[in-house]
Amino acid sequence: MVLENVLLEQFEQTLQKLHLPIVVELWNGKKLNTAMAPSVTVKVLTLTALKALINPSLGELARKYVRQEIDLNGKSQDILTLGATLCQAEKNINRTGRFKWGRFLHTRSSDKRDIQYHYDVSNTFYGLWLDTNRVYSCAYFKTEHDTLDQAQENKLDHICKKLLLKPEDRFLDIGCGWGGLIMWAAEHYGVDATGITLSQNQFDYVSQQIEHRGLAGKVTVKLMDYRDLPENEPFDKIASVGMFEHVGRKNLPIYFKKIYNLLVPGGLVMNHGITTTDTKRKGLGSDISDFVDEYVFPNGELVHISHVIEVMSNHGLECRDIESLRPHYAKTLWNWVERLEANKDEAVRLVNEERYRIWRIYMAGSAFSFEQNWISLFQVVAGRPFDNGELPYPLTRAHLYQ
Repeated sequence: MVLENVLLEQFEQTLQKLHLPIVVELWNGKKLNTAMAPSVTVKVLTLTALKALINPSLGELARKYVRQEIDLNGKSQDILTLGATLCQAEKNINRTGRFKWGRFLHTRSSDKRDIQYHYDVSNTFYGLWLDTNRVYSCAYFKTEHDTLDQAQENKLDHICKKLLLKPEDRFLDIGCGWGGLIMWAAEHYGVDATGITLSQNQFDYVSQQIEHRGLAGKVTVKLMDYRDLPENEPFDKIASVGMFEHVGRKNLPIYFKKIYNLLVPGGLVMNHGITTTDTKRKGLGSDISDFVDEYVFPNGELVHISHVIEVMSNHGLECRDIESLRPHYAKTLWNWVERLEANKDEAVRLVNEERYRIWRIYMAGSAFSFEQNWISLFQVVAGRPFDNGELPYPLTRAHLYQ
């Protein structure tokens, strides 16, 4: 009881100093209100959770929330902002250290296990909060008022235009997810599309969609590792969207060399992925990274965009167009969070309370990280030049906006 009172007094002093719009409710019914109009209610359900609030870090607060030692009620944007303010006040936001999502094994078996851990949760669960095409990557908002569905269709078309897709092109999507891009490209650009994934759930879903939409013969999906793709029938165009974060820093040379070998001379690739913004230490902070590794993306790893371009260039790919979509991903993630929260009861029924909390806090934290410029998102268009160095591509970006 004495310890509880001491901790509560310390926490109250911190809240009063920061003037945070927050109400704190303890497991014993005590309430601490330091604001006339609080925007967030924190229910502290254990003494250890109260201790965590005295010397907080974003990763530890996320763990307490997932483990149901803390309840967080309010808008997710407000929760993340207040959490970051509290951590900064205690000088506990650490952006140094490698952004490590795991031990970086990246063998075929470990990659398959890690991908299935994240993606084989429930197709119906993802369908609750993704767009109609179930695109699980950054959308592209042409206006502030675009719906999520419209912004994802914008993104699919943006990629197709960047790759100059045309009828009969052999098109490969590495890490095709639920098939949104390959089906869009086949239906709107007439390509012969192939998608690969390591997720059994995604493979089953895409297979059903191909049959349902009458795309047999135009769209193919394969359950396989990118390293096992045969190189005897190269592709005209390749896309990789939200996948290379799973490749691992040490395997990026293997990954981009494979893409080079899979392209015909003059062929194009569009690599779309999350990067760190820290050029020196490659990191967000070990505490946040450890949370992501433990609960969300085992063995994921981020690198800086400069390293991506360097490795692509080292393996024969000429970069022709580079675009940052960082603000677009923050907006995408907030859309996902809002849709997930609106379907909380069904989400909990499908995947349980803990999994719902993991995805809610992970996506909200990721949105906040993009807004703070801790991480970014780049689309890089590159190609395999002809032997004479020529790589046909438009002189301007006008083709993207027609």
